[in-house]
Amino acid sequence: QVQLAESGGGLVQAGGSLRLSCALSGRTFGSYAMAWFRQAPGKEREFVAAIGRNGVITFYADSVKGRFTISRDNVKNTVYLQMNSLKPEDTASYYCAAEPFGLGGPPVKEYAYTHWGQGTQVTVSS
Repeated sequence: QVQLAESGGGLVQAGGSLRLSCALSGRTFGSYAMAWFRQAPGKEREFVAAIGRNGVITFYADSVKGRFTISRDNVKNTVYLQMNSLKPEDTASYYCAAEPFGLGGPPVKEYAYTHWGQGTQVTVSS
């Protein structure tokens, strides 16, 4: 059974940085495409970033391009989201997602992911 555990959220001032981590256990990490989604209060969950199995192919939402970087360590079974130049509108609960996938580009749609973490809160103050 796949389990995902996020960490790294917190309160930060606008312009600051945070790094989120998500550790996968229970299956072979290298077989999974990984992604981050987020959900702000009163809004639907939205795609943030995704990374393919071998870490080569990445996709980003337009709203975070140039500020966020997704990466993975297939030895540590962990995916990361480095968030720089944070803005108040980045405030949300951030969710890690995983799905067994081929070597192509990872999915970016919420419905494509079966396994989800519990979420970690990121709050950016102005």
